[in-house]
Amino acid sequence: MSKKVKIGGLTIGGGEKIAVQSMLNVHNSDISGNVEQAKRLETAGCEIIRAAIPCMDALRLIPAIKEAVSIPLVADIHFDYKLALESIAAGVDKVRINPGNIGDESRVKEVVDACRAKNIPIRVGVNSGSVEKGILAKYGAPTAEALVESAFFHTRLIENFDYDNIVISIKSSDLKTMIAAYRLAHERCGYPLHLGVTEAGTYKIGLVKSAVGIGSLLCDGIGDTIRVSLTDDPVLEVEAARTILKAIGLGGGVEIVSCPTCGR
Repeated sequence: MSKKVKIGGLTIGGGEKIAVQSMLNVHNSDISGNVEQAKRLETAGCEIIRAAIPCMDALRLIPAIKEAVSIPLVADIHFDYKLALESIAAGVDKVRINPGNIGDESRVKEVVDACRAKNIPIRVGVNSGSVEKGILAKYGAPTAEALVESAFFHTRLIENFDYDNIVISIKSSDLKTMIAAYRLAHERCGYPLHLGVTEAGTYKIGLVKSAVGIGSLLCDGIGDTIRVSLTDDPVLEVEAARTILKAIGLGGGVEIVSCPTCGR
C-alpha cells in the first residue's frame, strides 16, 4: 500500500479513494476565464486542479483560483525554479516538477526547502519525452524500465534533501509502456502514483486509451489519483475519469445496464 500524502484538505494514497484530477486549459492571461473553468471543474466533481505556471504573470492565477474554489490547486512548473518558489509562496497545495529540468541541485534544494516549510507535496512527473540522455542511451528507447529509472533518479534528488512528501507520475502515449512502467514503479516504491496517458488525444480516442491504461492498473490495485488527458473541455476529462471509476466499481452511483439484444 502506498504512503498517504496530503494535498490541501485532500489525502491520497494509503487506501484512500481514488482522486480525480484535471488541468485548466484557458490561457494564463485570462484570469476570469480560468476562475470560471475552475468553478465548473469543481461542480463536475474534480478533486484536484492543476494550472500551468509558465511565467511570473501567471502567478496571478493562484490567489484568484484559491479564492474561487475549495479543492486543492497544483502548480505545473517547468525549467524555472523561481516559478516554483513563487507558486509556493502564493499558496498552491502542491507543485509538479521534473527536478532534472529546473537547474542544479542547489535550486532543487531551494524548492524542496520551500515545500518542507509548508508541508507541500511534490509530484515528480516524467514522460517518454523527458528521459535523460544517459538513461536513453542505456535502454535505447523510452522503455518502461527507462521511465522508472528516470523517475527514481529524480525522487532520489528530493530524498537527498531529507524530504519524502512525494507523488510520482510516469506517463507514455504508448499504452503497453505506460502500463508496464506503472507496474514496475508500484513494485519498487511506496509513493502514491498519479495515473495518466500522455498525449491521449481527442475525446473518443483519449477515453478509450485512458480506460484501457488507467482502468487496467486500477483493477490491479495500482494508482492513487487519475487524470484523463483530452484535447477538449477539461470538464469532459472529469466525466471520463468518473466513468472509468464507475465501470470498475470504484465510483459509486447506479450502473445502468442496457442489453443490445441477441439472436437467442
